[in-house]
Amino acid sequence: MVNVIEDDRNEFKIKLTDDLEETVIGFLNSKDGGNIYIGVDDNGKVVGLKNNLDLLQRKIKDLIISNIEPSVLGLFDIEVLQKNDKKYIHITIARGNERPYHIRGMGMTSDSCFIRVGSSNEKMTTTLINKMFRARTKNSLKNIVSPTQDLTFRQLKMYYMEKGFNIEDNFERQLEFYTEDNKFNYIAYLLADNNNISIKVAKYAGNDVDEIEEFYEFGECSLITATYRVLEKFRMENKVYTKITYPNRKEQEMYDYKAVREAIVNALVHNDWATEYPPKFELFSDRLEISSFGGIQDEFTEEEFLKGYSAPKNPELMRVFKDLELVEHLGTGIRKILKKYDKNIYQFYPHFIIVSIKYWANNFEYIVPNDPISNDELYNLSKVQKSIVKLILVRPNITQTEMATSLNLTPRMVRYHLKELVDKGYVKRIGSDKRGKWIVSEKYDDYIS
Repeated sequence: MVNVIEDDRNEFKIKLTDDLEETVIGFLNSKDGGNIYIGVDDNGKVVGLKNNLDLLQRKIKDLIISNIEPSVLGLFDIEVLQKNDKKYIHITIARGNERPYHIRGMGMTSDSCFIRVGSSNEKMTTTLINKMFRARTKNSLKNIVSPTQDLTFRQLKMYYMEKGFNIEDNFERQLEFYTEDNKFNYIAYLLADNNNISIKVAKYAGNDVDEIEEFYEFGECSLITATYRVLEKFRMENKVYTKITYPNRKEQEMYDYKAVREAIVNALVHNDWATEYPPKFELFSDRLEISSFGGIQDEFTEEEFLKGYSAPKNPELMRVFKDLELVEHLGTGIRKILKKYDKNIYQFYPHFIIVSIKYWANNFEYIVPNDPISNDELYNLSKVQKSIVKLILVRPNITQTEMATSLNLTPRMVRYHLKELVDKGYVKRIGSDKRGKWIVSEKYDDYIS
C-alpha cells in the first residue's frame, strides 16, 4: 500500500491511461498541485508495472510536454518507486503559475481545461477559465525583457554537457530564453555568462552585523556558477568540532550541510527575481541566515508551505536546476530541511523569508586539522594543484567545471593540472565520467605519513 489515499491531491492508476493529460491539467490548475501513482489500484495497493519503465517514463514525459499548454517544463517530476519487489511510477505535479492550463491545440475551453475536485477531474466553467486567465501573472520572468541583449551562455552549456546533454543550435529556445517578440528574457539574463546580478556572502565576527570579518561577492556570471560558489563556500565553512569525553572523543559539524544546501538552492530558485533583489547569505558566530525575497505565495498558508505545498515561482529556473541535478524532486526541499531542523528556523515576512539555523557545536572545541597539503615534502605540487587536491578531499565527485568555478580557472587549466596530478600519481579517477569520482591515491598517503 502507498501511504496516501485517493483524494484532491492524489490519483491512482493501475496503468497508463488516455486521460493522463486531463489529470495533470487538473492538478496544474488546482491550488496545491498533486501526485499521480501509476501501478497502484483504487485502494492504494501497489500492483506493479511490467513494462519497460525507462521507456514508459519517456512516454509519460513526452505526453505531458507535447499535449499541454502553456509550457509545463519545471512543473512536474517523474520517479520510479518500489514496494515489496513491485515497481510503480510517481508523478509529482506543482500548481502552475500560468493557469489555466489546457489541452494543446484546443484553446481555453471547457472541453480542454480541467481542475481537481475531490478525487476526480472536472471540466472548468467558462467563468472560472476567464477568472484564472485574468489573474495570470504578466510579470513572469520569461515575459520580462533582459536589460541587455548581448548574452552568451558558455558556462551554462558546459554544465549541461558535463551532465551528458547534447547541446544543439536551438539550446536557448529549448530553455525558453526568449519573449514572444523574440528578445532574450530575464531567465536568459540570470543564466548568461555576464550580468549585473551579485550574490553576496557575509561572515561576521559576532552574533550581529557590527563587525564584518569576511565578505564574498559571487556575481556577474551565470546564476548556476554563482550557486556552485555559494555552495562551496558553505561547505568549506562547515567546521568539525571536537569534544573530549573520557573514554570517547565526539565530533560534531557546525550544521547539517545537506539541509543547508537545500535551503541555499531553494532561496536561489524561488527568489522573486522580478524585484531585482538577490538572496542574501550570512554567517554569524552562532548561526547562519539565508534570506530570499518574495514571501509565501498568497494562495498558501505558512503551514502548507512547511509541508512542501507551493508552486515554483520560477518554473523555467527550476527546470534548469533540475536538469543540472541541483534540485532532485519537486516539493522535497522543505521536507528534507525539516528532517534535521525544527520549523522555527523559518521566519516569514510579507516580502521575504529568512532561514536561521543555529550551530550545533557551541559546546565543542574546534581543533585545527593537520593540513598535509602544505607539507614541505610536497614541494613538487603547485599552489593550484594543492587547491585541486583539497577540493577532491572534501568532495570526491566534484566535476572539472565545478573545480574551474571554485578556483576561478578556465576548464582547460583545470584539465592541465589534473593531468599533472594523475601523471604524478597523486590522484586517480574511479568510474565513468558522469557517475565516477576522484580519489587521492596511496602514493599521496605515503608522502604525508
